[in-house]
Amino acid sequence: MIKVGILGYGNLGRGVEAAIKMNGDMELCAVYTRRDPDSVTLATEDVPVKSTADLDSGKEDIDVLIICGGSATDLPEMTPKYAAMYNVIDSFDTHANIPVHFANVDKAAKSAGKVGVISCGWDPGMFSLNRLYASAVLPNGKDYTFWGKGVSQGHSDAVRRIDGVVDCRQYTIPVPAALDRVRNGENPELTTREKHTRECFVVAEDGADLARIENEIKTMPNYFSDYDTTVHFISAEEMKRDHSGLPHGGSVIYSGETSDGTNHVIEYSLKLDSNPEFTGSVIVAYARAVARLNAEGKAGAMTVFDIAPAYLSAKSAEELRAHCL
Repeated sequence: MIKVGILGYGNLGRGVEAAIKMNGDMELCAVYTRRDPDSVTLATEDVPVKSTADLDSGKEDIDVLIICGGSATDLPEMTPKYAAMYNVIDSFDTHANIPVHFANVDKAAKSAGKVGVISCGWDPGMFSLNRLYASAVLPNGKDYTFWGKGVSQGHSDAVRRIDGVVDCRQYTIPVPAALDRVRNGENPELTTREKHTRECFVVAEDGADLARIENEIKTMPNYFSDYDTTVHFISAEEMKRDHSGLPHGGSVIYSGETSDGTNHVIEYSLKLDSNPEFTGSVIVAYARAVARLNAEGKAGAMTVFDIAPAYLSAKSAEELRAHCL
């Protein structure tokens, strides 16, 4: 059995917990939290909830620590810290900062003889692999990534910070015409506005200036100003009834030539009822690889690009050759 610890018990931590239940060779040994451990109730019985301070000894009996923190401030600090004591894996998704994060985790993990996998999930993660596979097979081509329809948690949080907003769900939606052009192999040059639209469902405070809130959303730089954005004001009851889930998904589409006029289109797509549960499932598969690689003596930081697919599966090499190859 692979002994797993979870650090952080928000949406992603609960998704990881659900995924562990689906894997017979893995055991959830503990959940670690910055909150009062007595205030956290798990979905899994007889698993202790501990303080993050318990990890600092470096002696917790776990094979892999899955770190379920945020990319902005949590993971840049947590992953290198715990990579110096345990095998770790995270879902760091600030693309521009991946090289620095990788270097920090690599230094810590190598010094401790541990493995640290970063940026694991569906994007970055599964989508990254499909961009790599397609570009390697068809070097003369171009890739496109479309996200949605689904809830963007980061954009939803940005709207919640606006004065007068109680709650928000923001959906990212691919533009159908852009999708069709890419799938037809046209290789179009698309602006940000031409690829996606954004739709916001907002619960506002009683008496709030709705026109001001809508304008602040639509003009928000780095989030909405480059997109066609629609804002709907709804009640808290409607929000709970119609928008309580966290669906997401998207597609990686690659179009390339093998000779003049001979075009090929490769597409990998996801339609997810629960973003955190699917992300947790990807992470748990790679946590299996982390434990196996470290048992073989490997150390240092890795990404999904560095790990052979067979390490992810609970099936033996013989079973994979017989049933999957």
